[in-house]
Amino acid sequence: MRLKNFNMKKINLKEVEKNYTSQDILMKLGELYSFESGIYGYGNIWTKLERIVENIIIEELDKIDCIQVEFPKLQPKKIWEQSGRWNLYTEENDIMFHLENNLGEYGLAPTAEECATIFGANRLPSYKNLPAIYYQIGEKFRKEKRARGYLFRPRTFVMMDAYSFDKTEEDMKQTYQKMNEVYQKIFNRLGIDIITTVSNNGTMGGKVSEEFQALTELGEDIILYDENKRMGINKEVLTLENEEEYFRKLGFKELSSLKEHPAIELGNNFQLGTKYSESMELYYQDENGKKQPYYMGCYGIGLGRIIATILENSLVKEQEQIKGISLPISLAPYKIQIVYLEEQKELAEKLYSDLEEANIKTILDDRDRYSFGNKIKDAYLLGCPFLVIIGNHTTLEEVEVEETKTGRKKMVKIVDLLKKEEMENSYGILELEKRK
Repeated sequence: MRLKNFNMKKINLKEVEKNYTSQDILMKLGELYSFESGIYGYGNIWTKLERIVENIIIEELDKIDCIQVEFPKLQPKKIWEQSGRWNLYTEENDIMFHLENNLGEYGLAPTAEECATIFGANRLPSYKNLPAIYYQIGEKFRKEKRARGYLFRPRTFVMMDAYSFDKTEEDMKQTYQKMNEVYQKIFNRLGIDIITTVSNNGTMGGKVSEEFQALTELGEDIILYDENKRMGINKEVLTLENEEEYFRKLGFKELSSLKEHPAIELGNNFQLGTKYSESMELYYQDENGKKQPYYMGCYGIGLGRIIATILENSLVKEQEQIKGISLPISLAPYKIQIVYLEEQKELAEKLYSDLEEANIKTILDDRDRYSFGNKIKDAYLLGCPFLVIIGNHTTLEEVEVEETKTGRKKMVKIVDLLKKEEMENSYGILELEKRK
């Protein structure tokens, strides 16, 4: 990508918000745009990062034979009345955006249990068709009373939501465990340390639910967790009448043995049981020709929250001063940013062309009317893990490569720069440090 075409806004890092700093950097660059509180437009970096996260989720779900689908975002009132949740979501808890016109009443989907149950029942009429897991990735809408934290709590957001169908309660529990294991693999690939946390089922229903919480000072939840078990409970559980039941499930004896920390919920899984199939009167036919309710589970991952977490975890500071963002190499949409002196433009253009040809996504800072020093400062804003500086002493054989997260530098041969496997080994920079 040529930075001249990117139209990046000039920003002063001293004016960036101290909380949600990385997201505020993107906001000031114009990569995030707030149409109003909680409703955003997304620029190139965010959108490409979202596709990378999305593909990781899809790859892991497809490995266990989940089936990708898409449900409508505009949903008719009648299907929510079938499940008994229309009033719960529109009046009692006021969660769902809804509208009425000459065609009828509709809601903008905050979740999709009703659609998924109807869709599943149509595809899964017999016990021979079970088990099955359907998933989608798309935009959801919720009437947050106080949108905050940028993409940590907006009013529109992208979510992966999956729905499982089983014959028996035991089968449902096995599927639920399988999905929990897949979630761990997804978060491992994303480089996010997760604590599985028992939570309140809320408006979803069912008997069992677990959140996937990332420890962060920016989090709005408070969790109590066991460091060794890597398991915890959401502190809100302590306000429930059956709090002792939650403690028994986890084998916790007393609060004093648990650590307390703010956290952000990135995923949530539920054992729904027969709540939706029975309330909506949708059944499969068993081996004896009798109608039986589906045992269902639902599983959600918030992509916006994941990306916000990755960005905030990738903030770089130098002597407590904000320097920029350095994304993990496995997730960064662009791996290298090239900054060059004007007299070295020809060499920079050739290197950019060669890197793109080698399928190494690169940013070339070809902006006019920007000084060499300003371009170097700006190189830390778009998340590239590596910066290539082409100055007076750069040769046709090697260039200086800086690891933007640590500031470590090394001269790297251009032939090695073009090898993806060398890049994934951080161009030997990290290995060099280990040997020291």
